[in-house]
Amino acid sequence: MQFFRYVQRGFTLVELMIVVAIIGILASLALPAYQNYQKRSRFTEIILATAAIREMVDVCFQSTGATAFAAGTCDTAALIGATPINTGAQGNFVASVVISSVIPVVTGTANTTKSFNSETFILTPAIANGSIKWSKDVSSTCIAAGLC
Repeated sequence: MQFFRYVQRGFTLVELMIVVAIIGILASLALPAYQNYQKRSRFTEIILATAAIREMVDVCFQSTGATAFAAGTCDTAALIGATPINTGAQGNFVASVVISSVIPVVTGTANTTKSFNSETFILTPAIANGSIKWSKDVSSTCIAAGLC
């Protein structure tokens, strides 16, 4: 009767170096994508902060009508009923939310101390058929940064 002897062997140094190299390549590709994803998820706080003001402008428009709206009745925080907390910094990543212009333009600005470069999110209204349609303004710096 013949007995077979199995010699237990581990991985060679070359095999381990190949695995480490593959993990390094995958990490170098995944880390920048993850950091960009993190910034975009943080920027949603600015988008949500502008949404609250946008809704208040919508309510003002519905209650005053398009003629009064064009005359500048919904272009300040006091006219739409926003409190200072709605127009100031609202969180970790929001520097400010501002209403400006006769037709109110809502601008959210990112906080520079929280991994942003003062990127802005600007919403402009278009009035058609008795309703407002909001759209991102092309001068929003968040578009070029890929955040909104």
